[in-house]
Amino acid sequence: VAALIPENTFMAEQKNLEKSLEEDRGDEGKKTKKHKGQTWAKEGPLDPFEMLDSLSEEKQQEIQKALHLFSFGHGPPKNLQEARRHTYRFWDTQPVPKIDEKVTSHGPVESERPSVREEPFSLPQEFIWDTLNLDNQEQLRELCDLLNENYTEEDDNTFRLHYSPQFLLWALCPPGWQSQWHCGVRVKSSQKLVGFISAIPATIEVLDTELKMVEVNFLCVHKKLRSKRVAPVLIRELTRRVHQQGISQAIYSTSAVLPKPVASCRYWHRSLNPRKLIELNFSSLTRNMTLQRAIKLNRLPETTKTTGLRPMTVQDMPVVQALLREHLKAFHLSPSLTLEDVEHWLLPQDGVIDTYVVESMAKTITDMVSFYTLPSSALNHPVHKGLKAACVLYCISKSTPLLQLMEDILIICKARRFDVFSALDVMDNKAFLEPLKFRMGDVHKQYYLYNWRCPEMASDKVIKQSVVYIYIYIIKKN
Repeated sequence: VAALIPENTFMAEQKNLEKSLEEDRGDEGKKTKKHKGQTWAKEGPLDPFEMLDSLSEEKQQEIQKALHLFSFGHGPPKNLQEARRHTYRFWDTQPVPKIDEKVTSHGPVESERPSVREEPFSLPQEFIWDTLNLDNQEQLRELCDLLNENYTEEDDNTFRLHYSPQFLLWALCPPGWQSQWHCGVRVKSSQKLVGFISAIPATIEVLDTELKMVEVNFLCVHKKLRSKRVAPVLIRELTRRVHQQGISQAIYSTSAVLPKPVASCRYWHRSLNPRKLIELNFSSLTRNMTLQRAIKLNRLPETTKTTGLRPMTVQDMPVVQALLREHLKAFHLSPSLTLEDVEHWLLPQDGVIDTYVVESMAKTITDMVSFYTLPSSALNHPVHKGLKAACVLYCISKSTPLLQLMEDILIICKARRFDVFSALDVMDNKAFLEPLKFRMGDVHKQYYLYNWRCPEMASDKVIKQSVVYIYIYIIKKN
């Protein structure tokens, strides 16, 4: 599922943005003008929220699907060929490499710190800013509802990511998190949450240079309000708040091709419940393939093979941190993980994150695999209500053969009723994807650094550090 970073909006120029917003309000005034003979207009324009909310969920989904199909061909470029023909009026003014620029060095695009305005950016008059307090259960639930109903859907409108409160606390509140980076927009009259964007702190080492960055994520605008151009203002406001802390670099991802990707990766999927995936149209039967043959093809052993494979515990944290540090030495661009980071991101939480380690006979930790749980809702399916996916985060194989270790993880996930196991073709993942019968997915992910030049790299030269569509990637040394 693609991250919702819209084209030509990240840190857009406020002057042009405010002009667009004024045009929006002017257009709306024209559309709501009363005409003779229109008796319904005597009571004023109908509220679009009320109109759409009065429809059934199924009818709303049909409208969304029609709008999605209508928008084909009008979105941002999806590949490099399209990108080279595209005019990036906004991105060509930003501190990022040009789409055709050959980058051979590492370093900031702009060295001088930008001036930071004190007041928040302007919103349309119907809306107000709000800094979400995720310690407040009601506000946390509001954010869950906004994301679950509006964040991302598949192109065929059959799946929608479903975030739990526990998952969002894990993704949005790592060590050093700041509440002002949980930036929301509400309707002034009703206080309804209709927009959100977030950033979390990240310490990155680039060629032995330690940088303080943020990872930008969860940009979401209510699908009934996207014509209001709220998303560009959200991005600008978050940028202002980050700059207030003296941070000038960011990392973000999207399925669109913008200037200029650091890396392009692809999702692969391993079926654990073939029948359900086929019934949900997540997978399809290839020519000459029957359901029974698909089930047989994806069959896994009943028991694991690796001796000493067990869940990670609190006592393992220092050893796991050391294992990660040793593993990351082979890369040019890597996260600097404190013990608190390891505890937050990797210590198992039910329904959120799982980490398994291999303990040798000598009581040392030799290998580890971590994956997070990311379920989706199945929209309008007569039988199935959801899809449970496991997404690999880290995989470090030193003493245990990689194929054996990953097959054991697949066995564990199947026993825990996961439907599919997903992985990007990063790190050493390509070594197990095809042998363990992963199938190539349709979704590509492009990764970007803001205000930092970095040579382009192949997908197997990068490694994932964080989660949920915004990742820190690591460039492997030659």
